[in-house]
Amino acid sequence: MKRTLKRLSLVMIATALVFTGCKKDEEDEGIINGHECVDLGLPSGTKWATCNVGATTPEGYGNYYAWGETTTKSSYTEENSVTYGQPMSDISGNATYDVARANWGSTWRMPTKEEMEELVNNCTWTWTTQSGVNGMKVTGTNGNSIFLPAAGDCGGSSRDYVGEDGGYWSSTPYESDNDFAYGLYFGSGGHNVDWDDRFFGVPVRPVSD
Repeated sequence: MKRTLKRLSLVMIATALVFTGCKKDEEDEGIINGHECVDLGLPSGTKWATCNVGATTPEGYGNYYAWGETTTKSSYTEENSVTYGQPMSDISGNATYDVARANWGSTWRMPTKEEMEELVNNCTWTWTTQSGVNGMKVTGTNGNSIFLPAAGDCGGSSRDYVGEDGGYWSSTPYESDNDFAYGLYFGSGGHNVDWDDRFFGVPVRPVSD
């Protein structure tokens, strides 16, 4: 009996080491909970995902979400917005409102306004076409890059400006008006962080520490 228990203990230890090793290797390879991330050499060390929530490739638009919502819908309006007009604090990491945390789990979350500004100020932005999709190639100081497709936005039941403009929600509400939240916006003419109506549906590009 003692010999059998000893063998079982050794098997359990070996199994634990295998799983621990796999997790470490996964993190070392830039994969968190099954989703790839890239270190762009940012001062904060923030890592950006290579795909939008709901997409399987960097060029995929993924799903469109109203700010503070974790599911898609057929129409995006003020009337059916969950957070429109509601006083809110930053939602990064709050699975009730953060679609990245709710859908991808682990340490994934929506980027804050400050993290989007860091991306704008510390990377080189190039309007380009990748695999037939227009968007921005964002290259960090270390040479690594991500691609943000110009997915446009959803207002009402229509999808507008696809291939022309890109909009991505941050986790940060606009401090002066409860109808708005900050996001990252770009087109062939430039890029910036600004605020927009929370009810619009746009993609989300997750980050992780």
